[in-house]
Amino acid sequence: MNLWVRVAPAVFVVVWSTGFIGARYGLPYAAPLTLLALRMALAAVVLAALFAILRAPKLTVRQQFSRSAVIGILLHAVYLGGAFVAIDLGLPLSVTALIVCLQPLLVAVLAGPFLGEKVRLRQWLGFGLGFAGAAVVLAPGIGNGSMSIAAAGAAVAALAGSTFATLLQKRWGAGIPPLSGTLVQYIAAAGVLFVVAALTEPLTVEWSLSFAAVLAYMVLVLSVAAILLMFWLLRRGSASGFSSLYFLVPPVTLLEAALLFGERLPATALAGFAVATLGVALVRAPRHVAETS
Repeated sequence: MNLWVRVAPAVFVVVWSTGFIGARYGLPYAAPLTLLALRMALAAVVLAALFAILRAPKLTVRQQFSRSAVIGILLHAVYLGGAFVAIDLGLPLSVTALIVCLQPLLVAVLAGPFLGEKVRLRQWLGFGLGFAGAAVVLAPGIGNGSMSIAAAGAAVAALAGSTFATLLQKRWGAGIPPLSGTLVQYIAAAGVLFVVAALTEPLTVEWSLSFAAVLAYMVLVLSVAAILLMFWLLRRGSASGFSSLYFLVPPVTLLEAALLFGERLPATALAGFAVATLGVALVRAPRHVAETS
């Protein structure tokens, strides 16, 4: 268990970073909101099966249903929907990732009034290093491609959704059974996504073995394993400490893109990754380490 506690944040970063890669593979087969609606619906089916098999605790209070639904819409519809729409509209992966990468800073600013968390000077330094490192990694790609107002707006909406979902999950999530709460999240998000997709997209899917494999990965790994791991990490630590992990997602995404798509990774990107890693280490270091350093 101690080993898992140590490696779980790194596992989350690696798995979560593949979401952008999955979007690149999946969007040629379906429109963004249609793809996400299908993903959420299938994830709900998987979680419902796990809920029945494991006989997991049920939601017992009406407030738990409403809170889970709000978090689900923000995290799975607004955040993922905004990111997928931005990519589909032509916003480069690097720019999309960089905008979403601002989430830890917003969480840190809002964690005080929302959660009563105190962000120390060392952590603010870590946030600055994390963002600077991610910016160094992503800077070469920012100038490539156009940035339409609609695409940028979708990415900003994704940033807002991710920020408030993290804060609300930390504030409300302790009293909500994770499995049944996540199931309600997916049902709520799938409903919203299907409605919006029906109004804005053709709701058609080009089925193939490749698409089925991508969709299965998105459902089982990203929408089930990674989300449950996210909520577990949030329960164990502060919202600002967890959110600092997002600084590592864009650099890791570009590492994966270099391996999968042959994109060249310059030396400056490796330097930026090192700076971002140092920033996250400062944010997540235990309190007693900061007090004795």
